[in-house]
Amino acid sequence: MDTHAFKRSLHKSERYNRRGFGRASEVATSLEQAYQSSLIGSIRDNGHQLRQGRLSVRLAEAFGFCWGVERAVAMAYETRRHYPSERIWITNEIIHNPSVNDHLRSMDVLFIPVDGGVKDFSGVRSGDVVILPAFGATVQEMQLLNERGCHIVDTTCPWVSKVWNTVEKHKKHAFTSIIHGKVKHEETLATSSFAGTYLVVLDLKEAQMVCDYILASASGQGDRAGFMQHFARACSPGFDPDRDLLRLGVANQTTMLKSETEEIGKLFERTMLRRFGPQELNDHFLAFNTICDATQERQDAMFALVDEPLDLLVVIGGYNSSNTTHLQEIAVSRGIRSFHIDTPERIGPGNRITHKPLGADLAMEEPFLPEGPLTVGITSGASTPDRVVEDVIRRLMDLSEA
Repeated sequence: MDTHAFKRSLHKSERYNRRGFGRASEVATSLEQAYQSSLIGSIRDNGHQLRQGRLSVRLAEAFGFCWGVERAVAMAYETRRHYPSERIWITNEIIHNPSVNDHLRSMDVLFIPVDGGVKDFSGVRSGDVVILPAFGATVQEMQLLNERGCHIVDTTCPWVSKVWNTVEKHKKHAFTSIIHGKVKHEETLATSSFAGTYLVVLDLKEAQMVCDYILASASGQGDRAGFMQHFARACSPGFDPDRDLLRLGVANQTTMLKSETEEIGKLFERTMLRRFGPQELNDHFLAFNTICDATQERQDAMFALVDEPLDLLVVIGGYNSSNTTHLQEIAVSRGIRSFHIDTPERIGPGNRITHKPLGADLAMEEPFLPEGPLTVGITSGASTPDRVVEDVIRRLMDLSEA
């Protein structure tokens, strides 16, 4: 389908809203009480540091709610205020943070049920209000909701929309979109739905596999069967690597590691240069910058934080939050003792912590805090409210005094 034309038509509909309802002042107090923190504000004013007794806390220079997340949450609150009695649904979590989603459930906002990884829209009726989350929804979901006569409130982050525009440009010029992302992540699913021909690569290792195939296939040496077996669930229907890897454009899930996305882009550019030469490079490779500023700022701040002398580091954010997981990756890559938690309640009782090691199931560690003076680094993903960060710090303060 012509996704660009569909979006343009949808945006003109009287049942579509992506600008809010002009009720920001009405929900401001509720948002402040639920998510903001005077303690975090004072720590920011004190050079992102706090000292109490034997505990020193170092906050990353950039952490927590980004503009796109703040906008999405505020629009969800405005939606409930604007539609006080209508049924309101969200196609997925508004953002990847359990406390924020629990707040919305307490406001009688419904979440589209998922059965076996498939969303069930059967309960959504004409006239219902449906919120699209910050990381967007697939074009097929938008089409279904529009045809059903729903009121659509679109909180998709503009950075995500920018990626959609990029893959649509790839499609318009008959380029395959190489999407750096997690194939089952909601944002990548949405992005691929706006693409034409696409291939999703998780990391630099998979990108190298694709580039190796591009070079090998030039002389008929590529292992097509092996390639398709590996990427069977990460490509568009009917994907043919011998046909569809000749003209490439690179895009990304906005929450991926900036440095890895940049390296993947450079790798594909070098590969196409080797395959087709400098004279024809522009006919075979397109480059657009689709890295989210907020993601970049939080990753840069994390790199600065791990350069400081720390005894341990706590990363706060939903376990299904991609940008939070990448912050944890940075800590692990530096060999710092680190803990990824989704809520303050993961700390305690006693000197213990239940956390999620990178790529593993939940684990419990006891003792958590070592004896003597200690410095704890703290950061949080872009979906984590300051109030949650405050609660974590207060638990650390109480535990260090026990």
